[in-house]
Amino acid sequence: MSRPPVRGLPAVCLLATAVLAAVGEADAHPAPFSFLDLAIGETSTEGVLVLHVVDVAHELGIEPADALLDPGELGRVRDRVIALITPRLTISAETALSIEWLGIEPAVERHGVLLRFRIPVARPGSVRILPRMFPYDPAHQTFVNIYEDDTLRRQLIFSAGDAAQVYYTGSTQGVLAVMQAFIPIGVHHILIGPDHILFLVGLLLLGGSWMALVRIVTAFTLGHSLTLSLAALALLTPPASIIEPAIALSIIFVGADNLTRGTGRDVRAWVALAFGLVHGFGFANVLREFGLPREALGWSLFSFNVGVEIGQLAIVLVVAGALAAIRGRSLAVARRVELAGSVVVIAAGTYWFVQRVFFP
Repeated sequence: MSRPPVRGLPAVCLLATAVLAAVGEADAHPAPFSFLDLAIGETSTEGVLVLHVVDVAHELGIEPADALLDPGELGRVRDRVIALITPRLTISAETALSIEWLGIEPAVERHGVLLRFRIPVARPGSVRILPRMFPYDPAHQTFVNIYEDDTLRRQLIFSAGDAAQVYYTGSTQGVLAVMQAFIPIGVHHILIGPDHILFLVGLLLLGGSWMALVRIVTAFTLGHSLTLSLAALALLTPPASIIEPAIALSIIFVGADNLTRGTGRDVRAWVALAFGLVHGFGFANVLREFGLPREALGWSLFSFNVGVEIGQLAIVLVVAGALAAIRGRSLAVARRVELAGSVVVIAAGTYWFVQRVFFP
């Protein structure tokens, strides 16, 4: 894999460096930044790390800091620099990856110390990155450029206290890693979302053939998949202050519809489609908290949706199966369950609506 030895700084980094250098001329530390380039290839990952001499000198007790710009002095403290940095640079895939430090040299034009390293593993599906370079300085930031096959794929900025971030590679392993990460998130979210569960239960209370239930679930899936995608892509993002009460209203509507429906046409599939649009925005609010990887946006959305559908299917099988068993034993008992269940659905929806509107 051929690439320039040191990548150019992104424009935002150059601007930040210039501004802070001008502001902090009177301070001991004019530029509290580190820079990390990762180039992910088929057989290994190559890295370049640039650290400001003031940071390194402060940690190692070296005076003056500019002594580190001398190749001879830097060579003498090479092992100390590596021992300092190694535990602070976490790069992992399924497990922590071992870093092979290749060399160290002054980066005079950047007033820094440049270290080269190599991670001798084949292209992983995902890479988790957490640099905590100089925790003594709460203003310190680390700018990360991630290259794959010589193309810049992702830029990250880490500040003090930030959590690790994950980059998914553009490979089959990367796709599988995305699915392994986001399918469980989707399953977990639907199973811990009482409002979404109660909406589904309300739709299922009146029973019907398995084909009718499939139509209801499919309609709900189409509705929430559409708005989930629109919201996750930031094409349409109504505020949670509107969406959350609307979800509660959808629950009230389903319960009331169960109580007032006679022998007329079953419109539950249309209700599921219409209110699925609303619930999709609710799913998106949760998904945004996890952060969608730009390099795998489509697969992460797809995987989250698959997870939601798996959880939804589990709920449908349990609820519809239980209701069918009750109807098989006694239609009178089944009718009482439908009535009581619909009242509970209305009551819960009303509670959530009042809570979300008046006590947000």
